[in-house]
Amino acid sequence: MSHSAEPRPMTAKRSGPLTGTAQVPGDKSISHRALILGAMSVGETRITGLLEGQDVLDTAKAMAAFGAQVERTGPGEWVVNGVGVGGFSEPEGVIDCGNSGTGVRLIMGAMATTPITATFAGDASLSRRPMARVTDPLAEFGASITTREGGRLPITIQGAADPVPLRYRTPVASAQIKSAILLAGLNAPGDTVVIEAEPTRDHSERMLAGFGATITTETTDEGHVITLTGRPELRAQPVAVPRDPSSAAFPVAAALIVPGSEIRVPGVSRNPTRDGLYVTLLEMGADIRFENQREEGGEPVADLVVRHGPLKGVSVPAERAASMIDEFPILSVIAAFAEGATVMNGVAELRVKESDRIDAMARGLEANGVRVEETRDSMTVHGAGSVPGGAVAVTHLDHRIAMSFMVLGLAADAPVSVDDGSPIATSFPDFLPLMQGLGGDLG
Repeated sequence: MSHSAEPRPMTAKRSGPLTGTAQVPGDKSISHRALILGAMSVGETRITGLLEGQDVLDTAKAMAAFGAQVERTGPGEWVVNGVGVGGFSEPEGVIDCGNSGTGVRLIMGAMATTPITATFAGDASLSRRPMARVTDPLAEFGASITTREGGRLPITIQGAADPVPLRYRTPVASAQIKSAILLAGLNAPGDTVVIEAEPTRDHSERMLAGFGATITTETTDEGHVITLTGRPELRAQPVAVPRDPSSAAFPVAAALIVPGSEIRVPGVSRNPTRDGLYVTLLEMGADIRFENQREEGGEPVADLVVRHGPLKGVSVPAERAASMIDEFPILSVIAAFAEGATVMNGVAELRVKESDRIDAMARGLEANGVRVEETRDSMTVHGAGSVPGGAVAVTHLDHRIAMSFMVLGLAADAPVSVDDGSPIATSFPDFLPLMQGLGGDLG
């Protein structure tokens, strides 16, 4: 998808039972990290199952711009010949990260302790998102950073020539902040320490250890403490990317709310720092089985078998929010078909994603006949077992908003449309054919 693509309206209509196997794409978070750590390693990293959505492709282009050799050898198969920690060369042009908050924040971290200069830009949505939460700690390493007003893109970073290690307590639960600091810490001497009040997704820690970094995690009176020893020689590794639980959430949700449905979603990551949605769905009474549980690429995975059935509203505790932050939009759709209220707590971070996701989901659900209440940090959906539908939802250039309302339309009484479905390609380029293959009436 071009970042300047024309809007693509889409409509989903009430469908018959969904059946079959949903082969969802590779995990986006792990795909970004595999490319970046491959580029910072010595030798050849072979990646299989890479998500080939636009967000990840932009990260691949960025790694090539910093001097790594990056080559696609087949569907989902990529080879990265890295330049080692501290080996990035200065890019000739602007690093365009498109729509990807993960990509831009992690890449800024990866280069901030190397004495080169790079300018980062993104699309209209990314350019509205706050970056100071990452650039502030990167400046403490010794990087010189120039931003647009409000700490927003475009941003120019002059990497630290003599970086110092950092001890940093994250102000909000964010794996992106943590990961940017850890990546910057790779080229700083001594130990870089990140302290979190609550653990966030741990893909960076798992993958850093796999590539040979010395990294430890422990729970202390201070919180969840991650310690990374700087200046390792990262060793190239094969990376098998498991399937993305955030992408799997959409066919899973559709099967739960479309009567008569039963689908299988194989090879989905069950990393406990990403599993909050599935814990919540089981509490709601969802009929989900986890079969063939195993480990792939250092991550626990399982095959999901999902059947339609009755659901009840629940209260999601704030401490679970970090493990399902990307899944709250689709949970709000599922909640609309449950009986009773579903209260989502601790979700203020949703207001600074690709869009204000609380506002976008609340307005779209209300337009389709669902009663919603919101505060700065919570959202309550009053489920009534069915949804009238019949309205157009505004996506605000947000892929997860677009997919959520397409799923809503598959079970609503009247068709549901979105003003622009083109951003879906950033994370789930095969969303439409996959959902159509299961029997969904959308497009």
